Amino acid sequence: MMPDEQHIHWIEDEQPCSARWRSESGAPAPKRVQIADDRMDADSAYRLACEGVGLLWRGDFQNARQLLQALARRIDRPAPVKRARLKKTAATPINTIAAQPFHLHRQAQSQRARILGMLLLPHDSDHGVPLRRAPDVRQACSDAYGAASEPYVASMRELLGLIGAFEWRKNGIPVAALGEKIHPHYGVFAPVRSEYVDLMASVPLPAGAHALAFDIGTGTGVLAAVLARRGIAKIIATDQDPRALACARENLTRLGLAQVELLQADLFPPGRAALIVCNPPWLPARPSSPIEHAVYDPESRMLRGFLQGLPAHLTPGGQGWLILSDLAEHLALRSRESLMAMFAEAGLRVIEKHDIRPQHPRVSDTEDVLHQARAAEVTSLWRLAVVEI
Repeated sequence: MMPDEQHIHWIEDEQPCSARWRSESGAPAPKRVQIADDRMDADSAYRLACEGVGLLWRGDFQNARQLLQALARRIDRPAPVKRARLKKTAATPINTIAAQPFHLHRQAQSQRARILGMLLLPHDSDHGVPLRRAPDVRQACSDAYGAASEPYVASMRELLGLIGAFEWRKNGIPVAALGEKIHPHYGVFAPVRSEYVDLMASVPLPAGAHALAFDIGTGTGVLAAVLARRGIAKIIATDQDPRALACARENLTRLGLAQVELLQADLFPPGRAALIVCNPPWLPARPSSPIEHAVYDPESRMLRGFLQGLPAHLTPGGQGWLILSDLAEHLALRSRESLMAMFAEAGLRVIEKHDIRPQHPRVSDTEDVLHQARAAEVTSLWRLAVVEI
């Protein structure tokens, strides 16, 4: 979130005005703000948004929603000019060239988010939106932002994301391996891809694992819940994000799984266990917002930290279970050779690898820029053990 003291400023009815700026995505406040209402056409709004002008909406809420959709259509239509291309030189690494589609896609998505984020909505001190036909968004905003003490301004795009996250939290996501639902909080990675949960539920447990297991980076608590349902007497689940721990606590309490202990920690809790599991972010790239930390792991820091820490936290004969997609390999962000080198550098050997194909909709979406990589993707559970000297 941006600092509390950040404000936006504008002129309205010939008077200078200001309000607090809020952005859970970490987007900076627009430096220029203009009042907009139902009379503004989409082309004018698009031009201003591209210039970095924030459009503070004073018209009908549903009309603002339609305007946002119109802006998205203008962004997504085919560009009349060629996209910028990375200039290849003799010194350019091969993997940099191969990863070019991914990086161009990320740049385009960042630009898209910036433009759509220029449509701004006022909020009252109770999180309500004082516009005609505005829905009651107070609970959704409270869940994401916490209590409000003053009016503020936020982007409509972010608000719609908060509403969607609130519906997920309220309705839950069915998890077949549990026969129950997991309710993700805003900003916590949701278990919408069931294949990695299915792997955790089906791979045979190592000897001694029924007494104690660690779940590193628990998020919603879904993997800790699966381990508990498999009969493990005690699970210590860690996460460094207080929001994730609150989410996991709510889910585990709802499921009645008192054998899971939650601990705020960067990776490992104290002690050793016969089974330590981790589902780190799968792509070694820099997140562009705090929410993306669940997807992007800069320089594979969490992955490396997990692997390097396993020998000191596994009991003799214990196993580390790493759940990792090979999407990064198909995007030329990380090679299989480099992954195997990480195992070796940490003093680990592979006992076995269990694979499963993802079934999410993007796999068959041929319009997706990254379709070729997604269609080839495999999610794996690597069973790792310490190399005996």
